[in-house]
Amino acid sequence: MTKLPKLRPALLLAATLALAACGNERLFTAPVFPEAGLERVPSQFRTLEVQDVSLPDYAASGQIPARQADGSVKSSRSVLWADEPTRAVTLELARLLRQITATEVAAEPWPYFDSAQAQLQVRVESMLAEGDGSFRLTGQYFVAPTDGRRGRSDDFMIAVPVSAPGGPSEIADARSQAVLALARQIARGGLR
Repeated sequence: MTKLPKLRPALLLAATLALAACGNERLFTAPVFPEAGLERVPSQFRTLEVQDVSLPDYAASGQIPARQADGSVKSSRSVLWADEPTRAVTLELARLLRQITATEVAAEPWPYFDSAQAQLQVRVESMLAEGDGSFRLTGQYFVAPTDGRRGRSDDFMIAVPVSAPGGPSEIADARSQAVLALARQIARGGLR
């Protein structure tokens, strides 16, 4: 077995920074909403585990996709999300549900010794900036209590406007607004 040389931490950091400087990618992240501005919705569950949100392939890639006039979906390789989309949307949804419901909410894997009282699954069919100037988020969610109570599910069809000029920053803002609308719908319809 051949031994690989150990890289010194400083050398590794320098190599990482050099590689990062080679690309001209622009990274975008969704804005964080202040907790004070969010309405409170009571939840029947004290604890909730949010499972990884299921996204379509084009939405799960690091690129920011948009529908073109001909109906095709196009992504630019130089414009990327700052975080892996499945992880980012899952964590954002968990944070928003925690803020809205004042329930102990965490993304999977559940970090506590006791099991969560319910699990949330979100399956996204479409998450895309559309050619008509809107951002659409559609799919279905499922709330499954772990104590044998009957679960709940519902479809969601959310559309929010993408501000002008409709670039990556505005798409990131619209995505956040759509995830906030989804969190409110889940809190009102699935957790009460």
